[in-house]
Amino acid sequence: MPAPEDPATSAPARNAARQPLNLGLQGGGSHGAFTWGVLDALLADGQWDFDGISGTSAGAMNAVAVAHGFAQAAREHRDAQDAHAAGCAMARATLSRFWEGVGTVGTLFAAPLLSSKPLLGMMSQWLSPYQTNPLDFNPLRRLLEREVDFELLRATRSAQVPKVFVCATNVRTGRGEIFHGKRLSADAVMASACLPLLFQAVQIEGEYYWDGGFSGNPALHPLVYQTECCDTLLVQINPMEHPELPDTVPEIVERMNDITFNASLLAELRSIEFVRRLLAEGRLDARRYKDMRMHHIDGGALLHAFGPTSKSRADLGLVRKLFTLGREAGQDWLAAHRADVGQRASMRITENI
Repeated sequence: MPAPEDPATSAPARNAARQPLNLGLQGGGSHGAFTWGVLDALLADGQWDFDGISGTSAGAMNAVAVAHGFAQAAREHRDAQDAHAAGCAMARATLSRFWEGVGTVGTLFAAPLLSSKPLLGMMSQWLSPYQTNPLDFNPLRRLLEREVDFELLRATRSAQVPKVFVCATNVRTGRGEIFHGKRLSADAVMASACLPLLFQAVQIEGEYYWDGGFSGNPALHPLVYQTECCDTLLVQINPMEHPELPDTVPEIVERMNDITFNASLLAELRSIEFVRRLLAEGRLDARRYKDMRMHHIDGGALLHAFGPTSKSRADLGLVRKLFTLGREAGQDWLAAHRADVGQRASMRITENI
């Protein structure tokens, strides 16, 4: 399969009539490459001003990669139109380098990891990562720090740079913690992606954190309270529904994870829909309550065919295949729902949700 096109050679056209849009990016291991494809389609389109991006785990990595590209452009271009066009290209390039790096690391480490997988499975029943990985080795951290300048993100104050909100779960309290602004760091992103049975808890400011999927995958409330934009595109990579009854241990564990990592999101979606109904009925003051218009790309259903073990795979072939699938989904969403943004919600939130 050929590598994705070079983003630097396909910058979006200049257009002042862009639509503001928030992004909510789920986590889901290497399935985050699907979200990379969606983001590439949006950035190549070039007609969106991203106000805020809330991400968890792999979604947090995608979020900071996008923001890094726009921060670079804001530093190099004073003209807003030039900065936006350059930001789209730089964000695409950062995402491409990051995920190609993930695929390269996955390819290099695939053989030893796969050969030892049965042993790792048995060890995880008896030993924690504090015993199996005492040095807390995680090659993703070095890759993330190489591609994303967190000092630049914290220092840049520009309307051209989306606000980033990263969710991690406080081990002591069990509550979700949102890292943004001056608290945004590589530690925060790695905390958001910290699976408790694989990696040691990440310490930040005297507290310990695990994967943000337990408490907000992604957290939507920062987009409600800390951005002006009323439209949010949710890119979901954990399926809401499962067509068959899981009957093997990996399938059962995977479905348990899907349910757990969607629970907080479902609660927030119900709250958003409840407020929207009360606003429509005139029972709430529209000057005080935000009418959130939700939009949705359901990668979970598309990714189901890859099987429960694919989230922990990261070989280059899989990463590129997921990118292509995500880019097609992003292009399909643009064709079907571009006109809905700013006008109406296109995500159907029913009583079943």
